[in-house]
Amino acid sequence: MKLNEILGIKYPFIQGGMANIATGEFAAAVSNAGALGTIGAGGMSVETLEENIAVCKKLTDKPFAVNIMLMHPQADEMAHLVAECGVKIVATGAGTPTKYMDMWKEKGIKIFPVVANVALAKKVEKCGADGVIAEGTESGGHVGEATTMALVPQVVDAVNIPVIAAGGIADGRGVAAAYALGACGVQVGTVLLASDECPIHENYKEAVVKAKDSSTIVTGRIGGTPVRVLKNPMSREYVKKEKEGAGKMELEKYTLGSLRKAVFDGNTKEGSLMAGQISGLVNEIRPLGEIFEKMQKEAAQVIAAL
Repeated sequence: MKLNEILGIKYPFIQGGMANIATGEFAAAVSNAGALGTIGAGGMSVETLEENIAVCKKLTDKPFAVNIMLMHPQADEMAHLVAECGVKIVATGAGTPTKYMDMWKEKGIKIFPVVANVALAKKVEKCGADGVIAEGTESGGHVGEATTMALVPQVVDAVNIPVIAAGGIADGRGVAAAYALGACGVQVGTVLLASDECPIHENYKEAVVKAKDSSTIVTGRIGGTPVRVLKNPMSREYVKKEKEGAGKMELEKYTLGSLRKAVFDGNTKEGSLMAGQISGLVNEIRPLGEIFEKMQKEAAQVIAAL
């Protein structure tokens, strides 16, 4: 059973819950284009999240999700908010949503935790997850160690719930590969940065479009907080200082507010331009509907050719 059949949407695609990018308006645009839009609560307060849910509901009658980072200081309040606001699908990251499961299940909410290893996939299945998003290290933003190619089939073999593949997918070839690995659908993020509807600054979009296969770098790997971003003066200096043994406080001056600098100010030198390794395959800015339609068509063509 494909993801679109499980969720009642046109395409088996989920939009990643990118902090400061995945607004209620953007999530609604994604849902209206046939995929599952996601509101990323990572850069929001409880009040802001509530406002974005209201905006999304106003702009679409299609299913949408809310992504909650469980390390967020207001995660408890956000978990209760989505239950009270009638949100039907929740994705989680950075932890296990065990303590919220009963509350969400009572409200009929479908739960899809993002996992970076088999152990976490098994754990969330036991506590009642409806599916898992197995995200490889190729993805933009916070990353694990395993690649998508290695992670997805191992997670598929380890659990009996639907698995969605994420990380390094931007076209129909990636979708077809995900199906071959046993996934029922995919989550995408980087390719959607280069969409007409994405609310990031044009400079950020252009940086993604101009990126090559080797244009990303992972900051924070030594310190245990790995984040994949596009190479720029800030990220290069961060990694240089990190290798020299700089402490957390010294490194924080590079990253404090850096995502907002990229998203809102278009500062491509000091901003954190979160994007995945697949950036080199994203060569133009297109409407969301065109992106999804082409991915679906290409996947069918690839499978038929095989």
